[in-house]
Amino acid sequence: MSNSSSITKFLLLAFADMWELQLLHFGLFLGIYLAALLGNGLILTAVACDHHLNTPMYFFLLNLALLDLGCISTTLPKAMANSLWDTRAISYSGCAAQVFFFLFFISSEISVLTIMSYDRYVAICKPLHYRSLLGSRACAQMAAAAWDSGFLNAVLHTASIFSLPLCQGYTLDQFFCEIPKILKLSCSESFLRVVGLIIVSVCLSFGCFVFILSSYVQIFRALLRIPSEHGRHKAFSTCLPHLAFVSLFISRGVFAYLKPPSLSSPSLDLMIAVLYSVLPPAANPLIYSMRNQELKDAVRKLIGYMLLHH
Repeated sequence: MSNSSSITKFLLLAFADMWELQLLHFGLFLGIYLAALLGNGLILTAVACDHHLNTPMYFFLLNLALLDLGCISTTLPKAMANSLWDTRAISYSGCAAQVFFFLFFISSEISVLTIMSYDRYVAICKPLHYRSLLGSRACAQMAAAAWDSGFLNAVLHTASIFSLPLCQGYTLDQFFCEIPKILKLSCSESFLRVVGLIIVSVCLSFGCFVFILSSYVQIFRALLRIPSEHGRHKAFSTCLPHLAFVSLFISRGVFAYLKPPSLSSPSLDLMIAVLYSVLPPAANPLIYSMRNQELKDAVRKLIGYMLLHH
């Protein structure tokens, strides 16, 4: 038995017992991490340097790339270090920092995705009002609101969770400090208060989802009214990456946190955590660049410039 005042560290879930398999996991995650850094880094640099991409859509994509980099950098480096040094430990303060930053980036990402759906709605349904509704000042204010809401959400959750007394040991069955796993260690009556806070956050996230869904209902209605097939295809191609990413984001979150307890097992929880916290930041640059010719051209120019000057 222990309580939170005596806990100085937590033990994370090891990927494997054998040293060779741990090295294999390290190599795999290093490859994914480098792919995320490269892909999101290219998007950030291309959007920042190419004046053709100086539009609200790409400004919010830049924010999304920053959040993806932050999200994967919160969990993966520590997991890789633990695999390399054959340890499972993370300090109490390190665990609190992981919870805070992961919540901060994920919460902000939900808000940015909601704003991006509004951007697509205005661009397709109200094109004549696009510049007035999504000027540079309005975009900056919306982005700041997204980051601020993520920060506030992270502060509230982290403070509530780490104020709980922990009396069920200090072993977390996950490769990073995940909230449900920490809550399992608590035996406090204030546990219900934290669960209430989480339910409020889930409701807010659901509200964002409803807003995104209603935006796309309006968008598809507007697309069907476009007489030209080429025009419909062009308008839809600007929505498809965002729609694909929103679907991926929501489905992984729902399955990770709302799956029935009967489906829960350490290996399945580990796999789901990798799917929702590690793979998307590496896959997002591919999702956004596959159907976006402007972005592909900008990245190609950027790579050509870098090769020419090296």
